[in-house]
Amino acid sequence: MEKHLTLPLSKEDAESLRAGDYVYLSGEMYTARDAAHKRMDEALNDNKSLPINIEGTTIYYMGPSPARDGRPIGSAGPTTAGRMDKYTPRLLDLGLRCMIGKGKRTKEVKDAIVRNKAVYFAAVGGAGALLSKAIISSDVVAYDDLGTEAIRKLIVKDFPVIVVIDSMGNNLYETVMKEI
Repeated sequence: MEKHLTLPLSKEDAESLRAGDYVYLSGEMYTARDAAHKRMDEALNDNKSLPINIEGTTIYYMGPSPARDGRPIGSAGPTTAGRMDKYTPRLLDLGLRCMIGKGKRTKEVKDAIVRNKAVYFAAVGGAGALLSKAIISSDVVAYDDLGTEAIRKLIVKDFPVIVVIDSMGNNLYETVMKEI
């Protein structure tokens, strides 16, 4: 099924999605990769606040290339989600609603998705230039010293993703493997 949804994604919208759904996202999301996740985890360990409001937000695992003339961002393809798995259950328990990346997730992440009625989307790897066309604006909001791994606030319009793990734990990757 194809859906057009607005970010931040409501809990009801997240729960309505099913593995395999094609979704076009519009609204606000954040980027964060390995180094930013590590720094957020360290902040939480030190009882400090996170640099973004994690409640209900979407994190896109992406580190952009430099912006070309007249564009808000360069190539913006997904990175492998598994590299964030050791930090993800904690963020989900704090209210993270959606993640966008590529690749499989651990059982711990899947369990946290179900527990928190969240969703994991995949963006098509290798299509970073195409994906960047759905990004209207990009602003660094935290950890500027990390360069491409800084946390950025993105405004997107019709950003294409596929539901991989839905709020009930259905996993598109597992379903496809059973069909092969």
